[in-house]
Amino acid sequence: MAKPVVILADSSFPTTGLPLGYLENSDQIVCCDGSVSKLVEYGLEPWAIAGDLDSVSEDLKKKYADRLYYDGDQETNDLTKAVRYCLVKGITDIVILGATGLREDHTLANISLLADYAESLSVKMVTDHGIIIPVQSGKPVSSWQGQQISLFAIDNDTKISSEGLKYPLDKLELKNWWMGTLNECTGDSFTLNFDSGRVLAFLEMQ
Repeated sequence: MAKPVVILADSSFPTTGLPLGYLENSDQIVCCDGSVSKLVEYGLEPWAIAGDLDSVSEDLKKKYADRLYYDGDQETNDLTKAVRYCLVKGITDIVILGATGLREDHTLANISLLADYAESLSVKMVTDHGIIIPVQSGKPVSSWQGQQISLFAIDNDTKISSEGLKYPLDKLELKNWWMGTLNECTGDSFTLNFDSGRVLAFLEMQ
């Protein structure tokens, strides 16, 4: 089974087992602009570097000149540019690391963009504390009994019902970000059902 491609964003570098495991076992790491310096300092090398390249040192640009992907679109961030690069290469299975933990505005933007990427990719974001995924209506999400689950609706008029959660949702509209937080899985999976809209789930690290 092919390994997912890792995209390393330029926020906090991973420090715990699961995200570091993805990083160290990946055959293809796409760095978002300046994250390449952190990766090289850690002792690994990029497969590609994508972004507007304004945060990449001249030394690293010369060293990795054969794997630079410049995207000057100012309407997107570097994470989206890295995702675009993967799509151009026909890559559709991605794990995003290093996308949270520094500037809160960047963190919120990166998390919300997961919902857009899910339209064309199998994608998840792994942090030092958990996993964030876009949820498909009616498709069970693997979990474990007692795992803490938080849900976030990108479109706050989405009516969500649930199966397998300690605090059931019955066509509930998550009008604010706190409303779907701190739930809990009661078995080895849970399922959300909704007619339209986009929903993200944060899964506690095991």
